[in-house]
Amino acid sequence: MYRAFRICFGVLAYACLASCGHGNDHQLPPVKSKAASAAHSRIIPKPGSGFQDTLVVRIKSAVFYQPDSQQMEKIRAVNQQNIFEMLVHDCHYQMLNARTELRLHWPSIRIIDAAHVRYVRFVKSSGISVCVDLDAKNDICGVLLFDTKKDPVMADMPNIDTVLNYYFGG
Repeated sequence: MYRAFRICFGVLAYACLASCGHGNDHQLPPVKSKAASAAHSRIIPKPGSGFQDTLVVRIKSAVFYQPDSQQMEKIRAVNQQNIFEMLVHDCHYQMLNARTELRLHWPSIRIIDAAHVRYVRFVKSSGISVCVDLDAKNDICGVLLFDTKKDPVMADMPNIDTVLNYYFGG
């Protein structure tokens, strides 16, 4: 079954690629609506947090952050409803997936929630601190990985298994 699927997919992919080279040699410019152009031309910055506190992290961890309720309302106000709902949906499931991956395959990594804070100060084993301003991260949610011997990194949540292995495994 799987082999048959691969063969069919390969034939379809070849047919599509082969047909791309035939036909008119000139192409019309893509048509964009004014709303689509406006949406792509402006990036809405994340509204600032109402909190100014700092979370201090001194252990090997994955620090999850997301907006507080007031900040979430500000984000809702500057986005169209369907875009806001998509952002919240993506955030929820990406964080759920990342937490599951950590619990199942990296149980030694502590999961920390950065709630009601604006800054996260990571203290390395050498005593050097690295401070991250969450307001400067223009994502509504995310995860920062921290190994006490390295600087913290922002993880790409859809690829969390690869990122965890690269950062903590090597």
